[in-house]
Amino acid sequence: MGALKGITVLELAGIGPGPFCAMLLADMGARVIRIDRPEGPAGTRDDVVLRGRRSLALDLKRPAAVAAMKRMAAQADVLIEGFRPGVMERLSLGPDPLLEVNPRLIYGRMTGWGQDGPFAKLAGHDINYIALTGALHAMGEPDRPPSPPLNLVGDYGGGGMLLALGILAALLERAGSGRGQVVDAAMVDGAALLMAPIYGMMALGRWKPDRGANLLDGAASFYGSYACACGGYVAVGPIEPAFFAEMLQRMGLDAAEFANRMDPAFWPAHKTKLAEAFRSRTRDDWAAIFADSDGCVAPILSMAEVRAHPHIAARETFVEAHGAVQPAPAPRLSRTPSAIGAAAPLRGEHGAEILTEFGFSAAEVTDLLGAASVN
Repeated sequence: MGALKGITVLELAGIGPGPFCAMLLADMGARVIRIDRPEGPAGTRDDVVLRGRRSLALDLKRPAAVAAMKRMAAQADVLIEGFRPGVMERLSLGPDPLLEVNPRLIYGRMTGWGQDGPFAKLAGHDINYIALTGALHAMGEPDRPPSPPLNLVGDYGGGGMLLALGILAALLERAGSGRGQVVDAAMVDGAALLMAPIYGMMALGRWKPDRGANLLDGAASFYGSYACACGGYVAVGPIEPAFFAEMLQRMGLDAAEFANRMDPAFWPAHKTKLAEAFRSRTRDDWAAIFADSDGCVAPILSMAEVRAHPHIAARETFVEAHGAVQPAPAPRLSRTPSAIGAAAPLRGEHGAEILTEFGFSAAEVTDLLGAASVN
């Protein structure tokens, strides 16, 4: 079941965006095989991002393991790796030798800085990549250091999600050309791409370079978060006039006090009025008031609370699978629905099964797995 049924993905073990991309493909029905290192922790079933695949542990420092990887790549559709540039080439598993044995292979490369450029071989994390794109500078309060948006913008939105998009585009193109290709997904490129709408507003003169001075960065009185009587918060976003009027009506506020609401000069005074009003009731009171409204006010829920919300519950946006609450697969396809597969594998636990599927003899399996110290 799933739109990617019949697609085989080899995932070289890593952290962050590469595994997230592999999870997306697994949810959509791809057969994902994680190639783990033979040493290190055995892993845990509770790692949500590793759901839906099996694990084979290989010591890629051994020529026999490298040869095994080439044999498997010859039968695979996609390979995902997230090492620094040059690592896979030194292992003799770069794009050139693998595309030689399998011209139809889609070779997905996930890095922070990309395959070239002055920083290509340097270490980094999400916060570093989004720092160089202008994204981090735009986030947070104006009188404080920029606030990192978890690691959603670089690792997952600009990284793993765009790697998955590139792989799917390459698979679609391959259906016509019969040829694979390399997908170079860099988090710095992806984070920059996610900023396209903001750079568009800047080009139109609608975005100031100062943090906390714009429509969508917390400056506008009608787009931000407000504290409530209970200590909780609500998210407020009625940008359109009709929605803003609806919010004021539900709150019992006089629209005349919010004239010129689109003029930034009035935002501080308007924010003060709204802050006072929102502090008069609890978060859950406001949630009830706006539950059936176009006022664009929503309670800010903790991760522990989200599953109980009526809308989230009705759509089953979060589900319990393998003993853990986790996000359900998305987006939703009507004919070939995605699904959560098996729980995260323990390191190397499917080794013999996987190698046998790929045509390795019993003696070859014993040699490879004995050297891999499978747990």
